[in-house]
Amino acid sequence: MKYTQLGRTGLKVSRLVLGTMNFGPQTDEADSHAIMDAAHDSGINFFDTANVYGWGENKGRTEEIIGSWFAQGGGRREKTVLATKVYANMGAGGDVWPNDDKLSALNIRRAVDASLKRLRTDHIDLYQFHHVDRSTPWDEIWQAIDVLVQQGKILYTGSSNHAGWHIAQANETARRRGSYGLVSEQCLYNLAERRAEMEVIPAARDYGLGVIPWSPLHGGLLGGAIRKEREGSGGRTASGRSADALSNTAVRDQVQAYEDLLDKHGLEPGETALAWLLTRPGVTGPIVGPRTAEQLASAVRAAELTLSEELLGSLDEIFPGPGPSPEAFAW
Repeated sequence: MKYTQLGRTGLKVSRLVLGTMNFGPQTDEADSHAIMDAAHDSGINFFDTANVYGWGENKGRTEEIIGSWFAQGGGRREKTVLATKVYANMGAGGDVWPNDDKLSALNIRRAVDASLKRLRTDHIDLYQFHHVDRSTPWDEIWQAIDVLVQQGKILYTGSSNHAGWHIAQANETARRRGSYGLVSEQCLYNLAERRAEMEVIPAARDYGLGVIPWSPLHGGLLGGAIRKEREGSGGRTASGRSADALSNTAVRDQVQAYEDLLDKHGLEPGETALAWLLTRPGVTGPIVGPRTAEQLASAVRAAELTLSEELLGSLDEIFPGPGPSPEAFAW
């Protein structure tokens, strides 16, 4: 496993990030523990979760599963760079109160303590804002974060699903306050969805944020979706927005060209999509969310792939990026 520094920090993290969203809803506790052990065995030290994972009536369940894994000892917590998120409403059922979500100083304080309890740890390495809170000023957010850093409850902060100008606004406010600011941005980014290249990634690079792409296979679209559809094979097929995308003839032709290209090179689509992200400027590492140990092994193989310049050029022809702004939309 290769490692890199997270943005402008001195923190060393693996080039693959273990996503845990499936832990609880789709993968039971025992299998989740086995996947996390396998991740450590393969050298992955960067784990991502969120307080809301588990969803519905089971919000927080994913953090609890990670916490029970940490509680087994054996250096599990010490070897892990732990990232979680705050924003979603954590009220159960109808018991939802006005300050149970978003990024007010009150909710941040409560949410951190609740996550620490579920995770069975005394600190969070990377605390991420899961979404933009348009109602809370950045001065208030950074005041709350500075207190938590001083208390030793969190070390770094990152954003998720923020626009380029939000990143700029956040870090300019932090600079005025003498706060450290955001060190990472977790965004939707993959071969089929490259709009982040217009403004989000340039802003992240300029402010020293590591980019952590989520949905690197675009919901299964880039994981051999047409081949799996044709063969009726197991594994992840396209779902949600990506399944809808395949009904679009132009998108389907793109994906077919992608799969044909990789067949010619003897490469697996999902592994290639991950390897492509690892070539992109500013990318720390994509989030991989395996439901099984076999899926994790496939992701690890992707980290060892070297894509030729010829292949990278062909991928750009199939899935062209938008280019930087304002050129991408101004002329």
